[in-house]
Formats: sequence, structure tokens, C-alpha cells
Amino acid sequence: MEDNYREAATYGWEAITETFESIYPGQTDPLHYGTIVSYMLGGNDPLEGVSVYDGGDFWHFVTYGFSNLYENEDDNKDSEWSGSGFELTLKLKKIPSVVLSETEDLEIRNIAGVLQGLARYVFSSGKGFYPYEYIYTKQENGFDAHQQSKLTGFATLPDIAGTIDTPNGKVEFVCIVGLTDKELKSIYDKEHTIKEILELLGSDLTDYSRDDVI
Repeated sequence: MEDNYREAATYGWEAITETFESIYPGQTDPLHYGTIVSYMLGGNDPLEGVSVYDGGDFWHFVTYGFSNLYENEDDNKDSEWSGSGFELTLKLKKIPSVVLSETEDLEIRNIAGVLQGLARYVFSSGKGFYPYEYIYTKQENGFDAHQQSKLTGFATLPDIAGTIDTPNGKVEFVCIVGLTDKELKSIYDKEHTIKEILELLGSDLTDYSRDDVI
């Protein structure tokens, strides 16, 4: 009885996992960063976890926690969307010729922390992140672990994982891409649209080594 309940209770979580296992066949045990103390019990991290899949020349992150992972406890259970209706993803370009070095491990953990920070904003404000928006805090230091890159914020676009149907409702995977301060300012000042910057970028990878595209 207990096993059957556990299987039924985690179908939101399982739907996310099954989606990414279909994109990355054979990766049934990806890197995963969970929370020690649940947010509901006073912990600092709203997300239940972040998984990281090996995409070849990049690491593909996916969050667990913006959508309903367990039973559907929304006040509006008739909604077609699960929870906030999305999960965030990010594709971090690997450091060339390095096999999960201490430096790269630090950057992977750092991105998991960045995603938790974005989740704190969503959970406190009630606002979500959807495709073709931008996240600009006007910070001038990079969001990489050593704050040495030019990437200071993000633009959003649909992730390759698309939108899935779960027993709790639909979930859209929204990819966040690192942008430089100059690129973000141009969007903020309406000199370029988000789609124009993304077109100039020509990639959905977050690449700490790149320069401005404008």
C-alpha cells in the first residue's frame, strides 16, 4: 500500500524526469541537487531539487518545484496548468577539454544556487517566468561563481523539452539564457527586442567565455 501511494504521489516529479530521460536516453542517474530542509518547513530553498543532464558540450539543468510535484493541492484544481505552470531550464556550456573538474563542479553548483534564487523571487512575489522575457537586476558582476564573466542576467525562451501534460496539469519548460549587461541594457532601453538579441546570439547556451553580441 505504501509503495503504491508513493508512486501516485510523485507523478508530477516523475513526468519531468521521464521527459528529460527521453531527451537523454540512458541518463537515469543525473547529477542532482536536492534540499536538506523543505521550504515548507522553514528551509531557504523553494525548489525541491535541480537535476543536471550531460548534453555533450553543455550541462542541461532542470528545476523541480515551480509545478506541482506531488498531489494537486492548488486552490484552483480546475486550472489546466500545474502549479505556476512552468519549470526552468538552463544549458551551461562546458569548459573546453575539461572532464568535470573542480572548477566546473563549482560552476554547476553555482547555477543550482542561481535557480534557487530565482525560485525565491517567484515564491515571494507570485510572479512567474515565461518565454521571451528578460531578467535584469542591473547588477554589473557576472553571475558565474567567480563573478568574472560578462553575463549578468537572463532572457527566456522555450526549452527543447516543450510543454508536457501531467496528472496535475500542463508544465512548460522555460530555458533561461545568460545575457551581458550591455545586451540587457539595450532591451531595457528598447534599443533591441529580446527576440532580436536571441537571434544575434544564435544559441540557447549560457557561455561564460563569450563577448557582447551588440
